[in-house]
Amino acid sequence: METILISAVDDVTGKTAVTLALATHATEERSVGYMKPKGTRLESKVGKTLDTDPMLARELLGLEAEMHDLEPVVYSPTFIEGAIQGREDPTELRDRVREAFDSLRSGHDLMFIEGGGRYTTGGVIDLTDVDVAELLDARVVLVADYEEPGDLDELLGAADAFGDRLAGIIFNAVDDAAYDGLERDAIPFLEAEGVEVFGAIPEVQELSGVTVDDLADELGADVLTDVPGDAFVERFLVGAMGGDAALRHFRRARDAAVITGGDRSDVQTAALEAPGVRCLVLTGGHRPSSAVLGKATEAGMPVLALNTDTLTAIERAENVVRSGRTRSPETVEVMRGLLREHADADRLLE
Repeated sequence: METILISAVDDVTGKTAVTLALATHATEERSVGYMKPKGTRLESKVGKTLDTDPMLARELLGLEAEMHDLEPVVYSPTFIEGAIQGREDPTELRDRVREAFDSLRSGHDLMFIEGGGRYTTGGVIDLTDVDVAELLDARVVLVADYEEPGDLDELLGAADAFGDRLAGIIFNAVDDAAYDGLERDAIPFLEAEGVEVFGAIPEVQELSGVTVDDLADELGADVLTDVPGDAFVERFLVGAMGGDAALRHFRRARDAAVITGGDRSDVQTAALEAPGVRCLVLTGGHRPSSAVLGKATEAGMPVLALNTDTLTAIERAENVVRSGRTRSPETVEVMRGLLREHADADRLLE
């Protein structure tokens, strides 16, 4: 039986989408299992705190495994605090992961292990992805993003950490502006350094952001305008400056939501005039003026209202966009198509 661990250089690189796309692709010819030793994307479900990624994997791969095996360590803030206070035994945790793995691999000839967070996550219990790869005798595929040549420093550090277990790298969600430089310079450099690159997947809107409607649902926001909410949001801008400075700032934005106080009509007006702003998120429980709402309706821009303060709104909104839309059967299928077109999945699985 073969084991492949999908790890990541950073927290938000589309690792789940890549893992499940590769796993579902492999099911065409092989019996495939899945495990995420450290649950890091935690939500409360039926009275328990669980990572939703193994739940999706169980659905897509038709697995009958129990969640406590698919996710043997719930790597929550409370767990981490207990670990650094000495209430967790790293040896016992490693044994727990190994026992769960031995149970899950039965009947499969290929196991996918999804890393938790970035490749260094789990250091306080000696269960980083480097440790997991050694424990489970896994080959490693690193998922990385790329914006500029300086990103290769951390990537090479990760490659050194995995050593001979590293099979290669998949670049994901590469912006158009960086794509040519990656193919022309960075990939040949890495290959000259002995680091295999299996492909470079361009950024696509279906996987890189959320719609305004999804954002409103996730935030529990009141929608103050009756306009379509199907535009995508990929980033957030905070409107804390004066109106003129805000307008100059917002005009450089692309697929952005502006978060500002509901009483800042000058910032709201500036956002409505910026072509790259897709919605307004107003905080503090203040209702904007009828003039702002009228202009927003005329411009077709949704206005969302929250009762929280601006800092809390930013944290919640960024978490929604970080999660993105890569955790559904539909978007895993999108990633499968991208892997077929831009990466050599068959070579990776050999």
